[in-house]
Amino acid sequence: MNEHVTEFLERYPAALALAVLVGSAVGGWLLKTALFGALRAYERRQDSALARSVAAHLQRASAFFFPVLLLALLLPLVPLEARAFAVVRRVVDIAFIGTFAWGLVGTADVAQDLVLAHYQLAGPGDNLRVRKLLTQLQFVKKMLVSLIVFVAAALVLMSFATVRRVGTGLLASAGIASVVVGFAAQRSLSNLLAGFQIAFTQPIRLDDVLVVEGEWGRVEEITFTYVVLRIWDERRLVLPLTYFIEKPFQNWTRSSSQLLGTVFLYVDHSLPVAAVRAELQRILAASPRWDGRVSVLQVTDVKERTVELRALVSAVDSSTAFDLRCEVREQLVAFVQQHYPESLPKTRALVGPEEQFQRPGPGAAAALE
Repeated sequence: MNEHVTEFLERYPAALALAVLVGSAVGGWLLKTALFGALRAYERRQDSALARSVAAHLQRASAFFFPVLLLALLLPLVPLEARAFAVVRRVVDIAFIGTFAWGLVGTADVAQDLVLAHYQLAGPGDNLRVRKLLTQLQFVKKMLVSLIVFVAAALVLMSFATVRRVGTGLLASAGIASVVVGFAAQRSLSNLLAGFQIAFTQPIRLDDVLVVEGEWGRVEEITFTYVVLRIWDERRLVLPLTYFIEKPFQNWTRSSSQLLGTVFLYVDHSLPVAAVRAELQRILAASPRWDGRVSVLQVTDVKERTVELRALVSAVDSSTAFDLRCEVREQLVAFVQQHYPESLPKTRALVGPEEQFQRPGPGAAAALE
């Protein structure tokens, strides 16, 4: 039986090639199914974040990588002519490089998932350390993925003799090419260098609260060339990386997310300030938004018609501080309206005959004497 099979395969090499191709596909599929089946079983028992991430990011890449790997191992068994074998080998090598690069990109995603599983960005209080780490992680991951894709594409292209000859010629004129590319890509290179500077010196980080171009928002994304700022009303402000190196901006969470907020109140001179100060203390003590650090009421200005009162309050972050300011402002206005309505801002006027308020002439004082 074995002799007949061997004789058949030697007589019909195409059948052997088809058998190797089908066997590689089936064997790779079985290997992938067994491996990821074991991972799913382990994940159900242990609730493993690693197993869950590997299954999510590497399953599709493995479905192509394992068959190509088996095909590369079994390809020498196929009795093809030298020229045909070289073509098939070239195709298999290109497929192997592509699927292997795909797997490396998935591995980078797995590493990112593991870091994110241990460090949660959205959490109560100050998350400065987490934002520093995630900003660097995002930039390094994008650089790593770009490097993997670049190296894979270079390996595929350099496998062709024509491309290698062109590459040798380009290397011979590298000095001129570098000057031309430098001028053409000056802006892009400056953004890339700014990205490195931002990632490691960190004037801004993911989820930082910034005031840029008169807009308040949070840093949503940092790419190789631009920063996406999520404005409070859900608009997006996109700025080049060089903006944050060359121009001034406000970072409300640079060293801490804690923030002071101000509330201004304009009232009549007759309002008792001590009563308003006591009401401010009561409002803050009852508010869950107040962090207990700062509670001050001061007379910051006196004008001819009104008195300016400034309440200074504190909160754990800028969003909470804004809500606390609105709450304090609303309740202080209601307090004045309810208890001291006569002390609301007013304009005074004297009403009487016109001649009663006329300025006396120069001789009026002498006549009175």
